Amino acid sequence: MRWLYLVNRYPTPSHAFIRREIRSLEALGEEVLRVSIQPSDPDLPDPDDQEEAQRTCSLLEDGAPRLVAALLLTALTRPARFLSALLYALRLGVNSDRGLLLHAAYLAEACALVKIAAREEIDHIHAHFGTNPPLVCALAKRLGGPGFSFTVHGPEEFDRPIALRLREKIRAARFTVAISSFGRGQLWRWCDNADRGSIEIVRCGVDEAFLDEEPSPITSEARLVFVGRLCPQKAPWVLMQAAEQLQKEGVPFQLEVLGDGELERETRSFAREHGLEGHVNFHGRVGAREVREALEGARALVLPSFAEGLPVVLMESLARGRPVITTSIAGIPELVRDGEEGWVVPSGDPIALAAAMKAALGLSPTELAEMGASGRERVRSQHDSLTEAERLAACARRSIADEQGA
Repeated sequence: MRWLYLVNRYPTPSHAFIRREIRSLEALGEEVLRVSIQPSDPDLPDPDDQEEAQRTCSLLEDGAPRLVAALLLTALTRPARFLSALLYALRLGVNSDRGLLLHAAYLAEACALVKIAAREEIDHIHAHFGTNPPLVCALAKRLGGPGFSFTVHGPEEFDRPIALRLREKIRAARFTVAISSFGRGQLWRWCDNADRGSIEIVRCGVDEAFLDEEPSPITSEARLVFVGRLCPQKAPWVLMQAAEQLQKEGVPFQLEVLGDGELERETRSFAREHGLEGHVNFHGRVGAREVREALEGARALVLPSFAEGLPVVLMESLARGRPVITTSIAGIPELVRDGEEGWVVPSGDPIALAAAMKAALGLSPTELAEMGASGRERVRSQHDSLTEAERLAACARRSIADEQGA
C-alpha cells in the first residue's frame, strides 16, 4: 500500500516518534511518501532527522505562486469538487479562530496535495496532530483525493476541540488515532455518536536502539535529568521551585536540563536569581544521541508536566532502565505506576515533586535499577514500534475495505 504522511512541519527534533512510525511501516513493506506543509526545520542536530529532511517534500517550498496555480488549475478542471471544498472551507472558517483567509490557504494546500497524491498513486493519507493537517486532508478528500486518517496527541487538541473543529475532522476521516486510552476518551467526548467506533488506539513506539541494548549501570552520582521543551505545558518553573526546595534542605544534586523553548530565558533567570547555578545545568536543544547519553548518565528522569498526551521521553527513559518522576495527568498513569516504575505526583505541586526527587536521589542504584527494569518491560509490551505500525496498517486496510464494500 502506498501512504502519504502529512505533518505541519517535518522533521523536527520533537517529532522523532513520527520518523520511527514511518520507518516501521516501511520495514513492514509499506511505501511512504513524506510531505511537510512547511519547509523542514533548517537546524536539525540529529543525523536521522537530516536524512529525513532529504526525503521530505514541502507544500510551501516553492512559495505562494505555486499554491495559487494549483488552486486555479483545480478550480478549472474540477469545478464541482472545487465548489464543494470551497463551501466546506468557508463553513469551517466562519467564526474560527484562524479566520477565512487561512482556510483559503488550506484549500490551496489541499489542491497541491491532491496533485501529489494522484501523481504518486497514493492509497491512504495519514496526518499527525489535530490542527491544520487533517483539515487539509479533509479538503483534499472533497477535491477527489484519497481518504485519510490522523493521530491526535494532545494536549492542544483537548484544550481547543471546538476551535479546531475536531468533530468535523473525525467525521471526515476514515479513522482517527489516539495514542492512549485517555486520548480516546477525550476524542469520544467530542465526536458524534456514530463516529465512536472509528477511534483507534495506536501507541507511539520507542526507537529499537533504546530496547535492544541492555541498560548501563545506574550512576551513584546525585544526578537527575529533564528532557523536553521549556514551555508552559512542561511546567519548568515548578521544576525550578522543586530544585530550590532541595537546595534549601541541603540535598546534594545535579539537574541536567535538555531542551529549549519560549520559557528558556525565564527558566534560566529563575535558576540564576535563586542561586541554583551550581546545581542546574542548561544544555539547550540537543539530538537523540545526547538525549540517550543524558538519560544513561542520570539516576532518573524528571518531567513535571501540566498537560500532555503521553510523552515519548518517559518511554525512552524507562527503556534505558531509568525510573521516572512525573505527574498524574493524561495518559501517563497508563505507563507509569507510582512506586513501581518511578514516582507519580500531583501536577503543580513543587513540594511533592521535590520529595520524589529526594527519594530518587536517596535510593541505591540497585533499587533504582529494579524500578527501571519494571518500566522497561512495560515499554516493551506497550510501545514496540513494529507492533504499533502493524496495528496502524491494519486499521488503514480495514477502513479501505469497508469503504469499498459499502
